Amino acid sequence: MSNAQPLTELSADEIAAFRQEQQTAYETLKSSGLKLDLTRGKPSAQQLDLSNDLLKLPTTYVDEAGVDTRNYGGLQGLAKLREIFAELLWVEPEQLVAGGNSSLTMMRDTLYWLTLFGGVDSPRPWSQEEKVRFITPVPGYDRHHTLLESLGIEMVSVPMTPDGPDAAAVAELVANDPTIKGIWVVPTYSNPAGAVCTQEVAAQLASMPTAAPDFKIFWDNAYAFHHLTKDEAKSADILSLASAAGNPNRPIIFASTSKITFAGAGVGFLAASAPQVKWWLGHLANGSIGPDKLNHLRHAEFFGDAEGVRRHMRGHRDIIAPKFAEVQRILREKLGGKGIASWTDPIGGYFVSLDVLPGTATRVVQLAKEAGIALTPAGASYPYGTDPDDTNIRLAPTFPVPEEVTAAMEGVVTCVLLAAAEKLAG
Repeated sequence: MSNAQPLTELSADEIAAFRQEQQTAYETLKSSGLKLDLTRGKPSAQQLDLSNDLLKLPTTYVDEAGVDTRNYGGLQGLAKLREIFAELLWVEPEQLVAGGNSSLTMMRDTLYWLTLFGGVDSPRPWSQEEKVRFITPVPGYDRHHTLLESLGIEMVSVPMTPDGPDAAAVAELVANDPTIKGIWVVPTYSNPAGAVCTQEVAAQLASMPTAAPDFKIFWDNAYAFHHLTKDEAKSADILSLASAAGNPNRPIIFASTSKITFAGAGVGFLAASAPQVKWWLGHLANGSIGPDKLNHLRHAEFFGDAEGVRRHMRGHRDIIAPKFAEVQRILREKLGGKGIASWTDPIGGYFVSLDVLPGTATRVVQLAKEAGIALTPAGASYPYGTDPDDTNIRLAPTFPVPEEVTAAMEGVVTCVLLAAAEKLAG
């Protein structure tokens, strides 16, 4: 058969021969004794090394405003660090909160407080509503789904397009259903598809009529600065769009340095309207007397200014872009023209979204596991871990060294081909 001939065009005999060929290749793969991991989007050791100078900082414990960062106070976070990231996130410093090491914790707290107390525009706490539902674009981020599931919030899916969530589908859902209280959006290099939410889609989400008066956009800008090319996508200014549309309290922005400096010792950020920041800090004050301002000062000294962050992220790009290029090369050379797979070619972020022959994603993950290659479970990018078509697999090539990326991807395509041959052979 031609390398570019779709497998679906093969005769039964040709499929049988192809299946045997792939089975032999798979047995060779299993005998290789691999132990590789493409599961989570973690920075590699080489990326973490870019931030090792943080271990020598801060050089002082008093910031430029005279604040003793060793002591209590400063609930909103260190002013200098907020100035740096306010510029990067297109917000004003007073709209930004710098917190602990995890933006996911800030998302969780926001959901909990909305549930227990309601928001600035809520008629009642969400826990007193008969039902609460959230829109989840798919494929999407599994930790968003588990957060909602932990609170019993029902998930309603809409397709993720290359321009962001399907805005027309979202608008239709929220217009007459007051139980739909929000939507998750990863606006820049989405997890896992790498989509970038356009200004037009962001404007539609910011301005659309909603039956729920306290509808929220959880704008998780986790990958805002994680570019893979020199063509750096700019995030839509969701706070300004929502304010201009008369819905200033609709969006809440989240971001962090978790994949910029040290994943376990970074800084999480939240940005919102002034009333919403006041609401958030009011609830935070019940359980905190201030964040780790020494870590804030450490980061502020390390970066210096917004350009320092951009320069630092170019170092990340130099390390991970070749890994993504290798993923594309292998997928293109081994699966191109076979008619059994499609995949994203992102210009930023941490993932490649691979769609295999419907009904085979679970089998691919199983085959890979038995061959020593750990993949994210099939369906992880869908609510409740269930992909109705059993087709999507999230690939995370950042953590392994380049040689392991090559070995893992060669193994993955062998599993994809074998699973497809099995399916087509019936």
